[in-house]
Amino acid sequence: MGEGASSSSKKSRKPDYSRFTQQELPACKPILTPQWVVTVFIFLGIVFIPIGLASLSASEKVVEIVLRYDEHCAPTNYTQPDLAYHDRIAFIKNNKSNKTCIRTLTVPKKMKHPIYVYYQLNNFYQNHRRYVKSRNDEQLRDPNFKGDLKKTCAPEDMNGNEPVIPCGLIAWSLFNDTYGFSIKDKGLPINRKNISWPSDRKHKFGSKVFPKNFQKGSLIGGGALNESIPMSEQEDLQVWLRTAALPVFRKLYGKIEHDLEANENITVVIQNNYNTYTFEGKKSLVLSTTTWIGGKNKFLGIAYLTVGGICLFVAIIFILMYVIKPRPFGDPAYLSWNLNPSGN
Repeated sequence: MGEGASSSSKKSRKPDYSRFTQQELPACKPILTPQWVVTVFIFLGIVFIPIGLASLSASEKVVEIVLRYDEHCAPTNYTQPDLAYHDRIAFIKNNKSNKTCIRTLTVPKKMKHPIYVYYQLNNFYQNHRRYVKSRNDEQLRDPNFKGDLKKTCAPEDMNGNEPVIPCGLIAWSLFNDTYGFSIKDKGLPINRKNISWPSDRKHKFGSKVFPKNFQKGSLIGGGALNESIPMSEQEDLQVWLRTAALPVFRKLYGKIEHDLEANENITVVIQNNYNTYTFEGKKSLVLSTTTWIGGKNKFLGIAYLTVGGICLFVAIIFILMYVIKPRPFGDPAYLSWNLNPSGN
């Protein structure tokens, strides 16, 4: 009997007692009383509702003009959707067709500079897995890169025996519509510098890497690049290569550094080059000011107001329940850490 007891005690895996292993170290163990719960909900409501109102107010101060031009700038004589669809595709693919389009914008309210000019695409899935991976960042950065491009950039990897720089489908599909603005026949300049991220210009795109063999294959995707300008200065490409997470997105085209007065008419000359008609996409031109919250975005303010309102509503419900039908509190002395504070 003695030997059996000693052997069983040796095989025991019970750890030595300590307050750490038994999770009995001093810790904050709050008791959620109705007063505490109601106070927390009221506090959250008081904080969130003013933030929501401030966000909505800032969003309302943003002056934004949105002009969809894909249908107007690709005229068709057909009213049936299928026939109009094929007619527009034929128009955009015809190199001899006149793709210059003139539209007029009216400024609804005074717009203070800087006024940001965006192009917006709908139904364009830049977040597609194969599309997102179709690039080579090392090639964009290193002028001596000699790696295999087929794994990352095919089918836009080689032009004959020469590498395509920049390679991949993202660069190949570069947006190439252009916009010109004028007011009363006087040109309105667009600043197209510093539209990309500074980190992209300094680190991701090399100053000694130049475009080569780009858009020279049998199938042309989007815009071409000036082969005398290094990749670190190709800001249109840098903006485009930051792929969007959603199928509806805006990308910065430039900035207008002049104030626009209310009711001014802006003449916009659009070169409608980019083919979104094949996949039934939409193209829009956007002019927008900004505030401390950024561009026009009501969602954030509505979200704060909704959460704040729910918190106040729940607080009122708890108060009514506590007043109308109160429940007796339990005795904290029966809590486990009060019954056995030392762990023995």
